[in-house]
Amino acid sequence: MATKPRVAVTRIIPDAGLDLIRDATDMRLWKDPLPPSPAELDDLLADAVGALTLLTDKIDDPLLARHPQLRVVSNFAVGFDNVDVDAATERGVAVCNTPDVLTGTTAEMAFTLMMAAARRVSEGVDYVRDGKWKTWGPTLLLGQDIVGATLGIVGFGRIGRELARMARGFNMKLLVYDTYIDPTAADEFGVTYVSLGNLLQESDFVSLHMALNDDTYQMIGADELRMMKPTSVLVNAARGPVVDTDALVSALRDGEIFAAGLDVTDPEPLPADHSLVSLPNCTVVPHIASATVVTRDRMATLAARNLLAVLNGDTPEAIVNPKVLERSQRDSGT
Repeated sequence: MATKPRVAVTRIIPDAGLDLIRDATDMRLWKDPLPPSPAELDDLLADAVGALTLLTDKIDDPLLARHPQLRVVSNFAVGFDNVDVDAATERGVAVCNTPDVLTGTTAEMAFTLMMAAARRVSEGVDYVRDGKWKTWGPTLLLGQDIVGATLGIVGFGRIGRELARMARGFNMKLLVYDTYIDPTAADEFGVTYVSLGNLLQESDFVSLHMALNDDTYQMIGADELRMMKPTSVLVNAARGPVVDTDALVSALRDGEIFAAGLDVTDPEPLPADHSLVSLPNCTVVPHIASATVVTRDRMATLAARNLLAVLNGDTPEAIVNPKVLERSQRDSGT
């Protein structure tokens, strides 16, 4: 009987993915609900030729150098900023992710946060729980209208486009800022491309959907927040570090913007005593944009299939660095 390849899985994921890996490999599973420490991750990867990882697992060049047997890192996420892709490519390690399957779910959460922040849902819940609800009040917890408002979308990839589709049902005017201008998007999605400055100045809602990289790190800082309307709402369903957290705290506290809805934060996880948590006009959830039963099952299945495909010499459904496969095929003469 052939020896099954050893694979490391850095967290318990839905059975839809675990069962696929368990049946085909010698699986080593990290069962603690908290992520492994760097030292524990090192131990987990010992002799593993494949790894299914989460965004909390830092896969950098020194780690890859210590595990030259690794052939694939399959991320349980659409993002992959936890992986040094250049280093992985240089070392012949395939990096995979889970795009498409979480597009609609993540856009739903962005819209949910937009509505919750604009209509002060968290404040309303606290108001009731604290026993303050004594009567109906004409000026109680007044929020901002969404129907007919202007939505600015920063980053017009899959999720940004899905959000635009949803927003059209609310008769919203759609502005977009992206470094790539798609000439067909205006007709297909009813959007207008503008500069970042114009988007911030004109939008009632600003929703962030860009990747995290050197160019987008703290892209929304004090200057950008000051450009926004005092009645506007900022939503971040991208990555926490694309926003300057200190600047956001000041903007919310000083009334420079009306509210914020955050699925991601910097730092993450956000300490319970952090200023953002105590601000009544900031709605924060713990990075759960893709957290539905169906979507997480799909993510687990895709991440598992990607991992197994590479180990079997096949092309995975979603690979970040396809050059690795091209090089492997050249080396094997296929």
